[in-house]
Amino acid sequence: MYLITGASGTVGRPLIDSLTAAGARVRALTRDAKAASGWPSGVEVVEGDPSRPDSIAPFMAGVTGIFLHSRAAAAAPSEVLALAKDHGVRRVVALSATNVDEPADHQPSRFQGDRNKEVEEAAVASGLEWVSLRASFFAANTRLTWAGQISAGDVVFGPFADFAEAPLHERDLADVAARALLSDEFTGRKLELTGQRSLTHAEMVEVIGTVLGKTLRYQEVPADVAAKTMIARGFPEAFVEALMNRYRRLAGQPGLVTDGVAEALGRPPRSYADWVADNASAFRD
Repeated sequence: MYLITGASGTVGRPLIDSLTAAGARVRALTRDAKAASGWPSGVEVVEGDPSRPDSIAPFMAGVTGIFLHSRAAAAAPSEVLALAKDHGVRRVVALSATNVDEPADHQPSRFQGDRNKEVEEAAVASGLEWVSLRASFFAANTRLTWAGQISAGDVVFGPFADFAEAPLHERDLADVAARALLSDEFTGRKLELTGQRSLTHAEMVEVIGTVLGKTLRYQEVPADVAAKTMIARGFPEAFVEALMNRYRRLAGQPGLVTDGVAEALGRPPRSYADWVADNASAFRD
């Protein structure tokens, strides 16, 4: 049995698909079980909050491995893993990030609740078999930032057209997480996982257009204008400031590309075009 925290999220949901496809038994932990729907047959959906470890204690029984999500378990990762160890759990796979060793104010996702460093450190110190997945930029982030503009027109307005990332398909991350839970191959390792190749903001928008069959253009706007727009849309001000600072520091440099996915899965990562094709409806609606 495998306990998945963050079960309904961008990583947790495809991870459940990967595990059940491999024949594994899965217990999906969510804060709102009533809202859970569409799970694969046989998945046990349970309600609890990893920030209150006592609330999830009953769900540790019979669990072999746990997937520890860096946002879902942000408040109490060490306590969750101590509880897991007490219940006989053997392995933890922790979600972290490629920038985990940078200063905290260089990690924009911290301002949205991710605690990559704390979760990774808790896994290493837990006394369990551990694997840390240091994930790069999620391809799914481009749906949040650009889908509205693309569904409404042919121009995407944003900062730093030459800022580059190697977008990671969440299904690749999920497949690696499943492999790490199910096998002993990567115990004690921090796997750096990126997408197939580095793409600038402008190139990503071009890829979206190619997949959708339309001509799209990325129009660079000043960082302060982009920041005000994001804050007006509800993004936390501290997150936006950290993000713009990251763009400034790294603009014009290629994004990190590793062979982590290929090593773990024996195949190349899915391309950003693959991700767009899998999510094309989000850019058309």
